[in-house]
Amino acid sequence: MQFIAKSILRLSVLLFPAVSLAQSTYLPQGSKHQPFLDRLEIKLQNNTDLNVSTLKPLSRRMVVRVGEYADSIQKASGNLLSVVDQYNLTSLLMNSSEWVQGDTTGFTSKRPIWNTFYKTRANFLEVNQPDFFLAVNPVIQQQQSIESDNTDERIFLNTKGLAIRGMIAKRLGFSAYFTDNQERAPLFVQQRIIGNDAVPGVGFYKDFKTTATDYIDARGSINFTAAKYLDFQFGYDKNFIGNGYRSLFLSDFGNSYLFLKINTRIWKLDYMNLFMELVPQTINISAGDKLLDRKYTAMHHLSMQVTRWLNIGVFEAVTFGRKNRFDLLYLNPLIFLRASEQQAGSADNAIIGLDLKANVAKRFQFYGQFMLDEFVLKEIRGGNGWWANKFGIQAGAKYIDAFGIRNMDLQGELNLVRPFTYSHSDSVANYTHYNQPLAHPLGANFVEAIGVIRYQPHPKWTTSARLILWQQGTDTANSNVGSNIFMSNTTRAYDYGYKLPNGPRSTGINAQLLASYEWKENLFIEASALIRRLSSDMTSDHNISVFTLGVRMNMFRREYDY
Repeated sequence: MQFIAKSILRLSVLLFPAVSLAQSTYLPQGSKHQPFLDRLEIKLQNNTDLNVSTLKPLSRRMVVRVGEYADSIQKASGNLLSVVDQYNLTSLLMNSSEWVQGDTTGFTSKRPIWNTFYKTRANFLEVNQPDFFLAVNPVIQQQQSIESDNTDERIFLNTKGLAIRGMIAKRLGFSAYFTDNQERAPLFVQQRIIGNDAVPGVGFYKDFKTTATDYIDARGSINFTAAKYLDFQFGYDKNFIGNGYRSLFLSDFGNSYLFLKINTRIWKLDYMNLFMELVPQTINISAGDKLLDRKYTAMHHLSMQVTRWLNIGVFEAVTFGRKNRFDLLYLNPLIFLRASEQQAGSADNAIIGLDLKANVAKRFQFYGQFMLDEFVLKEIRGGNGWWANKFGIQAGAKYIDAFGIRNMDLQGELNLVRPFTYSHSDSVANYTHYNQPLAHPLGANFVEAIGVIRYQPHPKWTTSARLILWQQGTDTANSNVGSNIFMSNTTRAYDYGYKLPNGPRSTGINAQLLASYEWKENLFIEASALIRRLSSDMTSDHNISVFTLGVRMNMFRREYDY
């Protein structure tokens, strides 16, 4: 079975490029252009390309098409985009120039190095020929921090690497990202690394200077389009499903994974199949020198543009309850994985969900997710707090150009997840990968509120303020109150009486102020202040402040937002 499944994946990669059409690589995780694209979706309101795009990252070809459409409206009316928006639009097109149809002379550098490097402002090395495109860029992030409760140790991040993307004959696209990292994170992150035996967002690590970590972040994929409407991506990377700051379906918080993604976009529909190879919960995973077990997850997401301003999506996922075996039953590309799971004997962990977003008055976006792991209607009606009524809810809103201030955007979001959600009766089928959650970083049994203010007063200056508040039940070594999704839900002490949050409570605050200056294209100088407060019924309070100065080039910002 396993041989057959892997053979199918290999065969699809080999055969489909032969019949492929024009394809595109994707914007990277944490792209600086995502906030602008969020604004553009709300401003355009009725653009189908952006409205049905619930899965991230986004295709470069698609965002260039939308960007050029917005540019045409701006030239005709003159009132769609602010000066800052126009700068961001130019940057978006410059960083995906292989798909730009219009004039690209403005993207060239005035002083290229040796007439070879930085011939364009966006790429260190760029080759743009009719049948071949290649962009190579250095990746750098250097941070130096001071932590209030850790004055004896220097908090730092040292990242250096390379990012590559390319296209062959507009048939086969490829991308690769590789960084070598040394990091001493704040104390609360160090505690999470020790507790999970994994670096958040990365996974495997080695010890470095006693309390620091040394790790590699390597990603890559190939992609192609077949039969005009089918996009294929095969690689080792991350995906995100949703429109919010968090996702209750699939987030990019955890480690990368091997996946095959098939995306079908036609009419007002966008349908995604995602097959993932994951690592189950493992003890001493960072010890190395051993072959890790594997588990598998299949996902479907169907997004439909119901009206010109309203999008509704349906989601389902099954994590297989057995190691090192892909069940061919789940290769069914059609929706209703739950039916396949029942045919397999219901040994697996199935979740389903609904999501929506509505763009209103070209100023607002309202979005939400409802995720259902398990429930019995009579138990919900009974109101007795049955343990297996497991679900999560997200509700959020975005307000752009708030109060008439151009390029000041607000976002508010509420997330809540019932106890024992995402967990299972064994450690294989829980909704995790490499000792980290696949969805929300808090796991389960929590209520969370998020507020974000983002203001870009000048094309090169961006400021933001973020506030995260949460309450969560606290598990201990001797009790399972439903927070730790790695614990088997059969270890619960009782069946009824579960509240939200359940058990002894911890209350947390995570607040950040950030100022960022883009000195050169994709080169940022940044300063931030992070304040985190955590009080608990079980342990002493833990309050810290972290002040950071840093420089970042061609990559996302490393965040500690949990």
